[in-house]
Amino acid sequence: MKFFVDTADVKEIRELNDIGLLDGVTTNPSLILKSGRDIFEVTKEICAIVSGPVSAEVTAMDYDGMMREAAVLAKIADNICIKLPLTFDGLKACKALTSAGHKTNVTLCFSAVQALLAAKAGATFISPFIGRLDDTGLDGMELIGEIRQIYDNYGFATEILAASIRTINHVKQAALIGADVATVPPATLKALVKHPLTDKGLEQFTADWAKTGQKIG
Repeated sequence: MKFFVDTADVKEIRELNDIGLLDGVTTNPSLILKSGRDIFEVTKEICAIVSGPVSAEVTAMDYDGMMREAAVLAKIADNICIKLPLTFDGLKACKALTSAGHKTNVTLCFSAVQALLAAKAGATFISPFIGRLDDTGLDGMELIGEIRQIYDNYGFATEILAASIRTINHVKQAALIGADVATVPPATLKALVKHPLTDKGLEQFTADWAKTGQKIG
């Protein structure tokens, strides 16, 4: 499974990338707002840090507007992935942009048939929102499984990018089901390394080593 980080915080992106954990980055208008920075400035900086795809989202709701904005965003860097809404105009733009050689990420997916349409339109990534489905009392992981089966049934190349991830268990379940990518908030990605038994074991080793009175180096 590939890991993308869902943030526009350059400090967090740089730290995780230096560890070697990142395969890409996803942003959206809300994350740009949270960063407090100019969209072009911060997106260009992110693209220079990571070598993988960086999703930058259009804000227009009509096809012509999406295509105009996509042309501007694509000029930021070679690794820009154009993020588009799952609407008919968004799918039309997805088809045109993919055909022109651009990577595309179709976002705000909440059903398997929506994901099927995105794959038919040639999307590079489909972003089903797990956490938001869970918030409504539905099972976000069930959607990941349905999309995986449909894509496998017909050999679609579109990658399942599990989004709106809230917990460590979301990451684990998405990996077990077969999502290609998980886009994860920085805090959740860092929390994946933690386990109480790991901490307990390290405490014991440290205490025992101190008792030996030895040093390494």
